Amino acid sequence: MKVLDYILERVSRGKVHMTLIDPEKQPPRAAASLAEMACDAGTDAIMVGGSTGVTQDAMDATVTAVKASGTVPVILFPAGASSLSRHADALYYMSLLNSRSTQMIVGEQRKAVHAVKGWGLETIPMAYLIVEPGMRAGEIGKADPIPRGRPDEAVEWALTAQFMGMRLVYLEAGSGAPEPAPPAMVRAVRDAIQIPLIVGGGIRTPAAASALVRAGADILVTGTIVEQTKDAARLREIVAAVKKG
Repeated sequence: MKVLDYILERVSRGKVHMTLIDPEKQPPRAAASLAEMACDAGTDAIMVGGSTGVTQDAMDATVTAVKASGTVPVILFPAGASSLSRHADALYYMSLLNSRSTQMIVGEQRKAVHAVKGWGLETIPMAYLIVEPGMRAGEIGKADPIPRGRPDEAVEWALTAQFMGMRLVYLEAGSGAPEPAPPAMVRAVRDAIQIPLIVGGGIRTPAAASALVRAGADILVTGTIVEQTKDAARLREIVAAVKKG
């Protein structure tokens, strides 16, 4: 089964949780332990990537270790063409639509095409939208973050993505953000589009996760809370809150 088909099938049955692991934050062996913990907690997929400092060697080593320890698909979530891996199950072929830089909208994607084609790596077209505060992802991506009080702006970007043929929309507040994208924004986007909506950044508690899935997020991504605390019980609680919907 293609990874996109797997994601769509999971979404058709309920809410989905994904775990983000940044190769810059820990060595491959530790990343493998985090992946195992996340799979035990019930996560549906492992995303591997980070905003800065991730080389292809680091990505290869981390993806290989995670695949050996996990039981779910491993999806690349790269900062650019230099941080890919042939060993992953799929690649979010994502465009940071609200960037001021054409390099982040389509340039890095162009640089990656020969490697991706040669490896036969599955690509999943995805719109990546930075929401205030954006954190490091917004800085590196040269984004004009969507203001938290402007759900209408998020809707415009999300519909643009859908009309361009993208299969997923990702609202990103940024790794380590004080709080995630506002539920009102999530609700407005969910009501407007017909493709799955991913929300990530700033999700630290079951209550926050529950508020976002009730607002309409189809997929929630947690990363920092897993890497910083390595708290299996808290992760299980967050995953349970997501699945409860």
